[in-house]
Amino acid sequence: MNTKKELSNHLNDLLNNIQNARDTFLGYPVSKDFDYSALYDFLKYPINNLGDPFEDSTYKVQTHEIEREVVNFFAKLFRANPKDYWGYVTNGGSESNLYGLYIAREMYPKAMVYYSESTHYSVKKNIHLLNIPSIVIRSQENGEIDYNDLEETLRFNRHKPAIILTTYGTTMKEAKDDVSKVKDILKKLAIQDHYIHCDGALAGSFGPFLEPYIPFDFIDGADSIAISGHKFIGSPIPAGVIITRRSLRDRVSKGISYIGSLDTTITGSRNGHSPLFLWYAIQQMGIEGLRARYQDSLEVAEYCKQELCKIGITAWSNPGAITVVLPKMPESIKNKWQLATEGEITHIICMPNVSKHQIDEFIKDVTSISEEKMEEEFIYF
Repeated sequence: MNTKKELSNHLNDLLNNIQNARDTFLGYPVSKDFDYSALYDFLKYPINNLGDPFEDSTYKVQTHEIEREVVNFFAKLFRANPKDYWGYVTNGGSESNLYGLYIAREMYPKAMVYYSESTHYSVKKNIHLLNIPSIVIRSQENGEIDYNDLEETLRFNRHKPAIILTTYGTTMKEAKDDVSKVKDILKKLAIQDHYIHCDGALAGSFGPFLEPYIPFDFIDGADSIAISGHKFIGSPIPAGVIITRRSLRDRVSKGISYIGSLDTTITGSRNGHSPLFLWYAIQQMGIEGLRARYQDSLEVAEYCKQELCKIGITAWSNPGAITVVLPKMPESIKNKWQLATEGEITHIICMPNVSKHQIDEFIKDVTSISEEKMEEEFIYF
């Protein structure tokens, strides 16, 4: 057992390491510009949002009312039917995607799942957990799903119900699948038994503000939409939100007398603090604050792209994306700035906390490495 001093020293070291790591990451979609100090007193309580947030429970140390307001906010943002929507705050995007696929499987037990090769890695795991047959669809060069490949694959399997998982902001390139195009393909092939789940982990939160708009929401044809709360909005604890139709939720709900509520979520006990963080953030920002947050990030992304191109780095981004794609960086740059890399590309995600000053510091490091490399080649020559 550690002494009080040893424990204090260990915690201080850990805190310093986390603070240093926080200040130099550009490669992952996590916002860190939040201040939830007004909520610290709530950490003294065992807040557990067990059961359905829209149903009463015998356990009262919960934030169900707050959670409902979070669900209401995103249901409106995603243009859900005001008379037929439901959702809850999850542990993150992976659980949200699992829930969407779970409902789809319950609707169509003999369905085939279709998802692109650019889909988040958790989807394959979720499909395995749910034991649903699946087919991977090719991606276009920009990371968007290949609609021609999707159509031809669906045509070959048109006798089966189709569950299609679209992505609104792919992991590496932030490509956005157009749900309306997917819906048109299904209509063209007369596949009436279908379900479309949209994984909008990063970009779903600012999807309504894109210009030009890329269809992804309920009016566009989605049956469920998932987002991550700790990404664009920001939270000290990973969180997600799943929005679907109440009529679909009813297919999986079961009454549980022990808690006096319905069992409609993936996990029984759920973190009751995360809804509070998300609620506090959206109360402060509102729709227009969220829009401004996106515009600021987009401006930094454009600046990043321009500055990289100035020093000869081929950088590009998808329309409306806050993710800048560039060639794979040297290990020293990759490690310092915590850059996610896949194959020959890496990226910088200009989250709301990323400043032009940070981009300038990154450019200095890249320029320094390039100059050192040129000097080494000159000496060798």
